[in-house]
Amino acid sequence: MSSTPDAPLRIAAVFLTMGDRPAELHRAIRSVSDQLGDPVEIVVVANGVPAPEVPDGVKVVTLPANAGIPGGRNAGLAAANADIVMFVDDDGWLPRPTTAERLRELFAADPRLGIVSFRIVDPESGVTQRRHVPRVRVGDPGESSEVTTFLGGAAAIRQAVFDDVGTFPAAFFYAHEETDLAWRALDAGWRIRYDADSVLCHPATSPTRHQTYFRLNARNRVWLAKRNLPKPVAVAYLATWVALTLARTRTLSGLSAWSTGLLEGLRTPCGRRKPIAWRTVWRMTRLGRPPLV
Repeated sequence: MSSTPDAPLRIAAVFLTMGDRPAELHRAIRSVSDQLGDPVEIVVVANGVPAPEVPDGVKVVTLPANAGIPGGRNAGLAAANADIVMFVDDDGWLPRPTTAERLRELFAADPRLGIVSFRIVDPESGVTQRRHVPRVRVGDPGESSEVTTFLGGAAAIRQAVFDDVGTFPAAFFYAHEETDLAWRALDAGWRIRYDADSVLCHPATSPTRHQTYFRLNARNRVWLAKRNLPKPVAVAYLATWVALTLARTRTLSGLSAWSTGLLEGLRTPCGRRKPIAWRTVWRMTRLGRPPLV
């Protein structure tokens, strides 16, 4: 149910937890509870772990097994009752108490704004990692712009986007589920904004710290192309990423896992296929990121 036209947009925050960062989770919850303006609904998804201890008023969804990042976020989304849903990693936090009010203003001002991607800042260095700015030409991380994808653990998404194009692809488990949703949203006419003034603190990390990164990254890259791209674009997209991966990957173990994932993606079903329109390909190109990189 949506808010009435004159009422402030309702916001919910969804946190996934694996049960191994209780102090960080409480810090994250506190940063949302301290937001100015109308209260933000808080949902914690215990992703295959026992329900954590949380403050009164926080809703907890307990999944019997690890459903992966997109599956866990979908469970949190189903439990939320809001117009805008924030997805925040449990070891991140909002350093500014005005973020929720800013999101309300951004979404209220533009009815076709579907997704806002936050600026992630390392709390120790104050630096935003290159990979956290969803632009090919990163430029100044402090500059906002319209973009073609977003960061799944640091974003706010209009509920109407999910109603329009569906939820995160749960089968992906980890990696590229945000881009899959982003491309579907763009194809439906929604806009995505990287908003440098919506800040999330998060310690600097590397995705390769996860053992399955290389395999799932490769498999899901193939699924992403098979699900969403016109065939000529899909071939060019995958060829580009094969070349980039071969140039960037420095370990034989990484290349071995990556090649396993690549073959898995080519051989296995990817779910529904609905290629984006050529006008969407052109729109993404004009925004500086054609679906080739």
